[in-house]
Amino acid sequence: MILVTGGAGFIGANFILNWLAQSDERVINLDNLTYAGNLENLSSLKGDKRHIFTKGDICDSALLINLLTKFKPRAIINFAAESHVDRSIKEPDKFIQTNIVGTFKLLEATRTYWSKLERNIKKDFRFLHVSTDEVYGSLSSKESPFDENHRYEPNSPYSASKAASDHLIRAYYKTYRLPVLTTNCSNNYGPFQFPEKLIPLIIINALSNKPLPIYGDGQQIRDWLYVKDHCDAIRRTLEAGAPGETYNIGGWNEKTNVEIVRTICSLLDKLSPHIDGRQYDEQITFITDRPGHDRRYAIDSNKIKRDLGWKPTETFETGINKTVKWYLDNKIWVENIKSGAYREWINKNYKGRAL
Repeated sequence: MILVTGGAGFIGANFILNWLAQSDERVINLDNLTYAGNLENLSSLKGDKRHIFTKGDICDSALLINLLTKFKPRAIINFAAESHVDRSIKEPDKFIQTNIVGTFKLLEATRTYWSKLERNIKKDFRFLHVSTDEVYGSLSSKESPFDENHRYEPNSPYSASKAASDHLIRAYYKTYRLPVLTTNCSNNYGPFQFPEKLIPLIIINALSNKPLPIYGDGQQIRDWLYVKDHCDAIRRTLEAGAPGETYNIGGWNEKTNVEIVRTICSLLDKLSPHIDGRQYDEQITFITDRPGHDRRYAIDSNKIKRDLGWKPTETFETGINKTVKWYLDNKIWVENIKSGAYREWINKNYKGRAL
């Protein structure tokens, strides 16, 4: 049995679905069901006894100890996090609480549980912490991609809180020898992503005949990783990663934001054209940039390829095709996700920012 925190969110839900499609090993899913946690992501598992859901906060030490004592998982995969840069700029306190304090509480509960395990079980236990490439800061156009030895230079409350959590993970390995693993991934995209992030926001706004907002000049560069590739990489790291090690997970797909938006528009022109013949890129609107916007992220994934034999299977072209088609084929999910909380955030973040 494994314990997954944040398993109702975008990446966590995809991981659980991926895991149970390949294994009968049970999953305990702990999620606090904040705005981005959505059990509808896991509706296909309804009635499946391999999936055990518990609503709760990783800051709740008593709950964590109770779950660990009751279910005795052989591994913990920590997805639970506040993860949106724009939200961290407006509400940084929530990021400090979940990403730093929550990781600390989870580590402490895990250390207490792990220290009491029998020797052979203790040896095989793993704690895998899922982090981000944003902890490394920003790159110029000519700099080499981030590798695992790149120094940390976080530039937003979000990336700073994730950097702090990464340092806690390292400290618990060095101080207590807790068998931890850390993964730092590039920008994920795919099914079930909450529409505050670029790709689902653009798809949903395009289909709703709304403006397609692009920050600044749109030349910010990100490396894009299809979420199911990410899930496979985490699975492989849990299986064969060396305790105490960090593995960067990237898609080898550097694209500018405006290129991403225009690609989506082109796909929608073919797959779901406007009745009046208008092109979707006519909806593009450039807006004032957000504070401290990092210019470029790029991940060097050679270590995980060399040591663990993982590499992505999707190109950006195949992955974005699957993603756009998924949103077109799952209109009920899209309508349900467009809740009051989502609408309030869009109004709060984008109102009055048009150039």
